[in-house]
Amino acid sequence: MGAQGLSREVALRIGLAARMLPDTDSAQLVATLVMALGMPLSDEKLSQLTVRNLREADDGRFGDVAMPALKSAMDYLWGKACVEVDDPALPKPVPYREGDMPGSIRVAIASNNAEKLDGHFGSCIRFLIYQVSSDDARLVEVRRAGTDGVGIDKNAERAEQLRDCQLLCVVSIGGPAAAKVVKAGVHPIKYPHGGEAQVIVAELQRVLTGSPPPWLARVTGRASDLERFVVAEES
Repeated sequence: MGAQGLSREVALRIGLAARMLPDTDSAQLVATLVMALGMPLSDEKLSQLTVRNLREADDGRFGDVAMPALKSAMDYLWGKACVEVDDPALPKPVPYREGDMPGSIRVAIASNNAEKLDGHFGSCIRFLIYQVSSDDARLVEVRRAGTDGVGIDKNAERAEQLRDCQLLCVVSIGGPAAAKVVKAGVHPIKYPHGGEAQVIVAELQRVLTGSPPPWLARVTGRASDLERFVVAEES
């Protein structure tokens, strides 16, 4: 048994569920679950948990959390979602060596399931790392996203993980977290409705083929003298 008498399986499910909930670490979610279900926490008790129980426990801690995030968390707590970070639905990364794809950029996509853009920056399970040029795109790495730890700023740790990337695609990201990503030299882009990662990558390829907007021109080193006339950029 692990911390607070939790089995390894239950602890893992709670840890993954916590990633789905904003501003929540594993210890906070354990405390809320104990209030809702009592000790000891077990697979049987988690299977009986309801969204209402979770919303109302701990003085309504999760009362304002959006239903999609709650549903994702509940799927892990109930054991319905795969608890393996190495998702068998993901294709195997293709080896990449520096210089293999001239003019390419590195793109990180926040993901929880298969090859999808469906993750929030602070809670996603993994980052899918693509090398993208106008005529080629490769999934080159799957990175386990940084987790909470004692004395660790999770958002700063995750931003540091992506320092070798130029773009970050997420469903959502908060202002302070976005500032840390930008400080790491990465440009965050929000796709509120998510989508298939391959579709997002293909869209970026089309933009690279044409005349990229000023912010992307800077990222790719294709900024021109015309950029000095641009007053406002796409946020």
